[in-house]
Amino acid sequence: MQRIKAVSVLSIIATALIACSSTETPQTTSSSTNSLVPADKFDLSEWKITLPMDGDGNGKIDEIDVKAIQSYSHPDYFYLDENGHMVFAAPNKAITTSGSTNTRSELRHQLRGSNTKIKTKAPQNNFYLAAHPLSDRFERLGVRIGGKMEASLRVDHVATRAGHPDKPPAYSVVIGQIHAGKDQNIIDLGLGFGWGNEPLKIYYKKFPHHDKGSVFWNYERNLPKTDPNRTDIAYPVWGNTWDNPADPGEAGIALGEEFSYVVNVHENVMHLEFTAKGKPTVKYSIDLTNNVDAYGKVDELDHPNGYTGDWNYFKAGAYNQCSTKDAKGGWYTACPGTGDWETDKANGDYVQVTFTKLKVGESTQPK
Repeated sequence: MQRIKAVSVLSIIATALIACSSTETPQTTSSSTNSLVPADKFDLSEWKITLPMDGDGNGKIDEIDVKAIQSYSHPDYFYLDENGHMVFAAPNKAITTSGSTNTRSELRHQLRGSNTKIKTKAPQNNFYLAAHPLSDRFERLGVRIGGKMEASLRVDHVATRAGHPDKPPAYSVVIGQIHAGKDQNIIDLGLGFGWGNEPLKIYYKKFPHHDKGSVFWNYERNLPKTDPNRTDIAYPVWGNTWDNPADPGEAGIALGEEFSYVVNVHENVMHLEFTAKGKPTVKYSIDLTNNVDAYGKVDELDHPNGYTGDWNYFKAGAYNQCSTKDAKGGWYTACPGTGDWETDKANGDYVQVTFTKLKVGESTQPK
């Protein structure tokens, strides 16, 4: 495998290690009818959340930081149900993050915990691959190499209407991710990384006329946004992938049916395992430091070093893929929505996911 050069990235990383204050603003706590909040039942000591709302009226999407989330819930978008399970919901139409047209109620892992003196992009707040040119130095500094996320959940609802039902993201929700860092410093150094791509997105998709939906995962080629080959490669778990409109039948997963995933990035390899009662266990392994796909074939269109030079972090929750934008791009599904939660919920123009387990920690040696 070709190995990228560390060059002057050492100075950039050194700068990133310097402590500074965070720009995140804690939001006002909102209570649901349940007196408990998600952090009472789930370990959220290393998570912040992005919600599809602008509660403080500053024109920006709300982010609840690690400290504030310990006592936070929202009655519509983030709360515990009567069984003590963690619910995420997002309407089709709401405020979105910069550069996205998709709403989300989604957690972002923060290794720094509540220590906001550490920058969001600092090595101590993210995980790296063993092949990273600075991995030895990172390990001496206590920076995490690899990581593991385990989740059990059920998808309660996906949007039931789309202006462009033939586009792959229609009727789908992302329930888990690994996101690489968007970092202009890395790009400027010419290392070929820092574009903020996603080596992993776990999807659930169900067409409204089907009894069951499909679970699959996507790997995004680590290429610049302007490269036409920067696209997602889909791998099936149960049922079909996102571009197949066929009914998955008994091979699929129904709304409300629980399933689990384990994402174990050990050294350089991402190991995935999917389990559900009455379903075959599905496993994949893919080396994130080259351009060999999950089937063992060289992808000539991918970056030859994969995600070697990136910093990475986990995400989990409900990332609604039913964009209300109507445009030519494949991501723009023209899904309807009014922006009023009660109206959109009644019309089926939302997603909802319930987690029964969510755990993050260090990677483990695969068995």
